[in-house]
Amino acid sequence: MVTSVSSLKNLDLTLLAQRLGRLCQQLKVEVTAAESCTGGGVASAITAVAGSSAYFTTGYVAYANAVKSRLLGVPDAMLAAHGAVSEEVVNAMVLGACRESGASLGVAVSGVAGPDGGSEDKPVGTVWLAWGDANAQQAECFHFPGDRSAVREQAVRQALAGLVARLDAQVNASDTK
Repeated sequence: MVTSVSSLKNLDLTLLAQRLGRLCQQLKVEVTAAESCTGGGVASAITAVAGSSAYFTTGYVAYANAVKSRLLGVPDAMLAAHGAVSEEVVNAMVLGACRESGASLGVAVSGVAGPDGGSEDKPVGTVWLAWGDANAQQAECFHFPGDRSAVREQAVRQALAGLVARLDAQVNASDTK
């Protein structure tokens, strides 16, 4: 699935991170992040909230493919076949991050932030995100506009918004029981 996003500029990172924290504490959920193109931006946004150590204890910046393999268990053959910016790789990254950290929910981010590195198939602004746990993952591809900084910031926002949406769904599901 490929999504184009233009309204993310309106989502405040601090408010998203605070909402994530409240939901994690309410549901007793620990989260983790496996990041490539965002370089720790997701972890930084989460840990900017006081008390976040109660629900965020580990994050991974796996910028190089060798680190994706070594720390997160992404198979070298998968990286060779699909490239780091792919559905398969972000699913494997979130699976590995949850498995290694013991977190019950994670997000993974890999993309082409630019200004170089894009291709016809994966132009600058292409970012794959995956959310999930050690059992199931869901990935989505986004095409973010702007320069390197804008692409990275939008990816962080979308990563947090996806975590919040998944936890909101859990709250809503438990409220209807």
